[in-house]
Amino acid sequence: MKLFFIAAFLAVAAAAPSSYKPEYKAPSYPAPSYQAPKYPTPSYPSPAYPAPAYPAPAYPAPAYPAPAYPAPAYNKDNKYADITITSQSDERNLDGSSQWSYAQSDYTTREESQVQKKMQGVTYDSYGKESYGEVLGNTNKGSSYWVSPEGQKFTLTWAADEAGFQPKGDHLPVAPVHEYELPVAPVHIPFNGKGYKIY
Repeated sequence: MKLFFIAAFLAVAAAAPSSYKPEYKAPSYPAPSYQAPKYPTPSYPSPAYPAPAYPAPAYPAPAYPAPAYPAPAYNKDNKYADITITSQSDERNLDGSSQWSYAQSDYTTREESQVQKKMQGVTYDSYGKESYGEVLGNTNKGSSYWVSPEGQKFTLTWAADEAGFQPKGDHLPVAPVHEYELPVAPVHIPFNGKGYKIY
C-alpha cells in the first residue's frame, strides 16, 4: 500500500507541466567596503631659529668726586674751649619736689629747686565751668653765677610762685621812680538836691 502512494506521488510529479518556474530568490550582493584614501601626512621640518643673543648693557658707574670739606677752623685763642663740669647733682622726690645744681671749670654755677604748693587759682570742673579756688602748683627758686667774656661777674637769683617770676640782680634794670605828685580828682558835693556843685 505504501508503495502505491509513493508511485502515485512520483507519477504526479512527473506529470507536472513543464512551464512551472522555481521560486525566485533575490541575489545577495556583498556590501561594498569603502576605505578612506590614505594620504601621507606631510612633515615639514620646523625652522630652527637661533635665539638672539643681546649683549647686556654695561653702564659705567658715574665717578663723583668726594666733596672736600675744609676742616673746621677753631679759634685757638678761645679761653673757654676746655670748660668741663666740675660738680653736678640731681635729686627727684616722690612728692613732686626736686633740686639740681652744677658747677663748671670757668666758675659758672647754677642751682635750682622746686616744690609743690597750695595756692589760689582758677579751676575747671568736668563741665568746663570756671571757678576760683585752691589749686596745687609748682614754686621755683634758684640762683646762677657766671663771668662774661669781658670779665664782668654776674649773680642772678629768682623766685617763681603765685606772685609771678621775681628776679633779682645788680645788673637788672630798675624801673624809674615817679617823684611828682599825682593829680587829685575833683570832689562832687550835692547842691540844692537838683545838681552838683564842684569845689
